[in-house]
Amino acid sequence: MLRAANPHPETELEYASPFELLVAVLLSAQATDVSVNKATRRLFAVANTPQAMLGLGLEKLESHIRTIGLYHSKARHLLETCRILIEQYGGQVPRTRAQLESLPGVGRKTANVVLNIAFGEPTIAVDTHVLRVAVRVGLATGNTPRAVEEQLLACVPQEYRMHAHHWLILHGRYLCQARRPLCEQCPVRQYCDFKA
Repeated sequence: MLRAANPHPETELEYASPFELLVAVLLSAQATDVSVNKATRRLFAVANTPQAMLGLGLEKLESHIRTIGLYHSKARHLLETCRILIEQYGGQVPRTRAQLESLPGVGRKTANVVLNIAFGEPTIAVDTHVLRVAVRVGLATGNTPRAVEEQLLACVPQEYRMHAHHWLILHGRYLCQARRPLCEQCPVRQYCDFKA
């Protein structure tokens, strides 16, 4: 039903390369996609490669992302990530989970998003929206992102895995909201375990 409503869901983050996607996802922790897009539009206009971003330095990078929460630590992580990308990966975003997770500020969720969107891997990235929706509708019972990811991978058929996390994120963002779920508009209400 979620597929019928949106057969080819896409991230709401704006990016033009795997590096820009990595930066946007790294910056999106505890921030909205809207706020990240506003900051990265300005940032990517002056620095859209690891070399250019490293060349900005900490102070200039922070000035571009100041509107995003935790921008001090995100800027430090981002610059260190750029240095590693240049020194170890020829300026390219690595294509394995282990390599991605070795980058500063990149956890499992960020790695899953990059693997899925940039490289077409059928991963399921679990953020707060996915966790909430998966538990509410009875797809998972876990209370950690990793537990929910493993349960979703066990129950979501392979043919749906490429888009599963986008369907769940968008459903959680716009319908199955944390405080006021719009159950009367929900296309999966009849299958849902949650009672508002």
